[in-house]
Amino acid sequence: MPDSSPVPSHPPAPASSGEHRTIAWPLVPVYMALIVFASLFPFTGWRTQGISPAEFLLARIPPPYWTWFDVWINVAGYAPLGLLLSLGWWRHGWFRTGWFWALCVGSLLSLSMEFLQIFLPLRVSSNMDWLLNSIGTLLGALMVPLLAWMGILRRWRDVRARWFDADARGAIVLLMLWPLALLFPAAQPFGLGQVFDRLEMWLVDMLENSAFEHWMPNFMQATEPLSPIGQLMAVLLGLLIPCWLAFSVMGSVTRRMIMVALVVLAGIGFSALSSSLSYGPAYAWDWLDQTTRLGIALAVSLALLQVGLPRRYCVLLLLMGLMIDVNLLNQSPPNPYYADALQSWEQGRFIRFFGLGQWLSWLWPFAVIAYVLLRLGRLPAVVAARRRQRVTASPPEQR
Repeated sequence: MPDSSPVPSHPPAPASSGEHRTIAWPLVPVYMALIVFASLFPFTGWRTQGISPAEFLLARIPPPYWTWFDVWINVAGYAPLGLLLSLGWWRHGWFRTGWFWALCVGSLLSLSMEFLQIFLPLRVSSNMDWLLNSIGTLLGALMVPLLAWMGILRRWRDVRARWFDADARGAIVLLMLWPLALLFPAAQPFGLGQVFDRLEMWLVDMLENSAFEHWMPNFMQATEPLSPIGQLMAVLLGLLIPCWLAFSVMGSVTRRMIMVALVVLAGIGFSALSSSLSYGPAYAWDWLDQTTRLGIALAVSLALLQVGLPRRYCVLLLLMGLMIDVNLLNQSPPNPYYADALQSWEQGRFIRFFGLGQWLSWLWPFAVIAYVLLRLGRLPAVVAARRRQRVTASPPEQR
């Protein structure tokens, strides 16, 4: 039940149950799943190693081998989870105790991950990791009362109501995840959803030495990299897809133009950060070759020309663009530099980012397709709701 204690001076005061809807709750299970993947990767070699939970729980802090990188990444990795959990409970009236329950959930999740790592030879359980994860969760959770006190949550609610449709929660979540998906090394700039090669490898391993071993077709027959036109199309669609997604839940032409600028800046910035993490700061902009620059310019031009399109046409373009882009990327083999980057992420210090980036990079386009199809199924109800909203907002003499 909601917390019955006195509320602070600046809590949100939703007028109806519809305003309780927040983007935090859809993000919570996604982020928790990514934490589980990042903590237990590579999910192989499970066995009992004769280590009891008490050994890592009672070990000395700090452990013999630790770095400041480990400290910051453990704190930063759980801070968003604490913020999302606390924000979700805050929106539902848990003004005084939401941060505490967020801390409990985050700390319990971290403890579970450390316990399971006992059975993975490639991972090391650490009570320091548990402590740092709990601290990160607490810091993230305490950000919510602070943001509410500063009025930022109220302003965000007002901005969201002005910029997006009332049913745009799923699209906002996907738009927020898009830059994070770009952190994982991509074979082509802004290229997400290149998963068929990994899927084929998984199926081959699963069917090996079985009666169906020879039934497996060879999907990855391409041996030549994408042509310059193919690379240009991949860059073009990679930037247009998030623009079309935003357009499908936005009506204002001016705000759509601002969104185009935000998408392009986020795409370029996070792609440069990914290149810097993978190859070093000196190579942060090597991906921005002539073909990529031309693709970005064309994407910006086309997006600005389409800011006046009705939402239904934006949805149609979004679905068509997704299918073409995913098919184009999965028909091209990874380049050797991409393979080297994957190795550094899978085996190097970025293994903690690996689960987050990999799954977002693989699944983001398919999540958008699922979202759009589900939204199309609710379209009659959404249209009726918008019609009722316009009628209610119109003056009595015009009804």
